[in-house]
Amino acid sequence: MKLFLIRHGETVDNVAQLYAGVKDSALTNHGNLQAERLGKFLTKNALHFSHVFSSDLQRAHKTASAICSWANAVNGGRLKVTALKVLREQDFGFYEGKPFYARPRDSNRSGKDSHRSQHQDDPDFKDVESKESMDARMNIFLREHLVPLLRNEKREKKEAVAIVSHGIILSHLWRCFLKLLPKTSVTLSPGLYVGTGGVRPLENLGGWSNTAYLELDMQNNRPESNTAAQASRSSPRSSETRSNDTGSMPMLHEHQVIIRTVNGKEHLQGLKRTRGVGSSKYDESQKSIDSFFKKQKVG
Repeated sequence: MKLFLIRHGETVDNVAQLYAGVKDSALTNHGNLQAERLGKFLTKNALHFSHVFSSDLQRAHKTASAICSWANAVNGGRLKVTALKVLREQDFGFYEGKPFYARPRDSNRSGKDSHRSQHQDDPDFKDVESKESMDARMNIFLREHLVPLLRNEKREKKEAVAIVSHGIILSHLWRCFLKLLPKTSVTLSPGLYVGTGGVRPLENLGGWSNTAYLELDMQNNRPESNTAAQASRSSPRSSETRSNDTGSMPMLHEHQVIIRTVNGKEHLQGLKRTRGVGSSKYDESQKSIDSFFKKQKVG
């Protein structure tokens, strides 16, 4: 199985440099083109997606929908996005919708700390979501959605799974996922280097650009006779599970993982922002460039 962890396309709030965690910021025209490029690129590289998960916020859902649309157009399938609230970005609380650079000029404190000290006693004050809360959400997603897919994967079918979400939460998802794998089971693809001098802990592979992806090759080394049903009967106290905030989590001892691509952006080569409209909110009534050229060819 191939696994893709993908960030959404560029949004209006990305351009305005505003914090938009659970704020439902829309894609820009440029962001929509990024999503279309991604869907086309993944499909034309002979990838057959069995599942596409996304955050339920529109910037992620519309990016994921572009993948499904291209996959269905080329392969004639009925692939749909599974939108999940649990995959939302970190909730920035009181900082939602505020600019990155919002900090007092006469202080060394960050804008976030300054705002907290001024408003933490307000009746409607809401703090930024904690790392522990984000980890708990990602463990829920792993336990209820991704791990069952991996453990029930059929050897004869080479499928791909996409998870389209947000930069910060994807980093937490990757680290939580990594904890389910023995350290020796995760390797870098030959020629792939990360960090200065090619050395960086696997937990910190780097951030995601808009529509960039982390590509993983997952290989299940479980003997064919050991079926998914047998695996599901493993005792919660066995070495196959670990304890966390969401209950017993099956360990993926039988899997080998090769990291193929980090912050993959090959699909964006040659894509330039259209002056004047590229940073504007995407209007779904607009016709895509691809559909325009198809009509020209038909005529």
